[in-house]
Amino acid sequence: METVGSEGAPNGRERPSASGASPTRAERRRPIWLFAAASVLLAVSVLLPYWRLNLAAPQYPDGLTVNVFVNRMEGDVRELEGLNHYVGLPGFDEGAQAERQIAVAGIAAMVGLLVAGILIHNRWVLAFTVPALVFPLVFLADLQYWLWRYGHDLDPAAPFADAVGEFTPPVLGPAEIAQFDTVALPHVGLIFAFAASGLVATGLWFHRKAYKPK
Repeated sequence: METVGSEGAPNGRERPSASGASPTRAERRRPIWLFAAASVLLAVSVLLPYWRLNLAAPQYPDGLTVNVFVNRMEGDVRELEGLNHYVGLPGFDEGAQAERQIAVAGIAAMVGLLVAGILIHNRWVLAFTVPALVFPLVFLADLQYWLWRYGHDLDPAAPFADAVGEFTPPVLGPAEIAQFDTVALPHVGLIFAFAASGLVATGLWFHRKAYKPK
C-alpha cells in the first residue's frame, strides 16, 4: 500500500505541476538555477558599495564622494565629517549602528535561506525567499530614514545650523544642501541585490508552475 506524504502525493513522488502533470526535469531545474544565481549575486554584493553620494561645491572643484557599503563608508568621509561639525550634523559613526553590525550576518543568512529554498517544493518556499526578495527595498527605506534623521537632528550650537536649516536629502537623485549640489546613486552592490531580487521573483514564478501549491 502506498503511503501519502503531507503534501497529498505518494511519498517519493514530485507534486504535480500547475498543468496537472508531474514537473519535467527542465521545470524543476529553472527555480534551482535562479535561486542559486540569486544567492551568488547577494553574497558578492557584500563586498561592493551599495550607495554613492557625489557632492560638488565651488571650494571643492574635484568634488567629494562617499561610497556606502552595508557595514562601512569609504571615500571623502573625513572631509565631510569636518563639514558636518560646522553644520551641526551628527557623526557618521552614530548612524545605523545596529544595521551595520548585523548587515553581513543578515545577508549571509538570506543567502543560506535561498540555498535551502532550492530543496523546498511547496508554498513554504516563500519563507525562505521573501527576505532576499524585499531586501534591496528595505535597504533603501532604512537609508532614507537615516538621511531624514540626520537632516532633522542638527546641533543648534553649530555655527551654520540656522543658515542651513533642517533638510531631507533624497535617497536617490539630485539635491541641493547648503552650497553643495549632490547626486545620490545606487552602486554596484545594490544593483546586484536588485538583480538577485529579480531572479528570486522569476524563480518563484517558475517554482509555482512546477509545484503548484494546493
